[in-house]
Amino acid sequence: MVKHIVTFKLSGSPEERVEVARAFKAALETLPEVIDVLQNIEVGINENPAEDWDVVLTALLPSMADVAVYANHPAHVAAAALLAGHKEARACVDYYC
Repeated sequence: MVKHIVTFKLSGSPEERVEVARAFKAALETLPEVIDVLQNIEVGINENPAEDWDVVLTALLPSMADVAVYANHPAHVAAAALLAGHKEARACVDYYC
């Protein structure tokens, strides 16, 4: 199994960042229903105003090849498009667990 962990820093006012984060979270949480290789996804919105990162997701997939399937799936691409114009930074770690 591969654990795929991604965190995002968004731009905009605090209100805009929360609005974008909520829409992104809602879209991501529908993905296990449409992407067969995506076994689980958990999405969190940062509640700590002292921190800079806004969203974190943890996904569980069978293999690194399946991470690529997930990343290129049209439903994932559409969810990621919700960050257009708001993504300031992204960090990712993929590891076998």
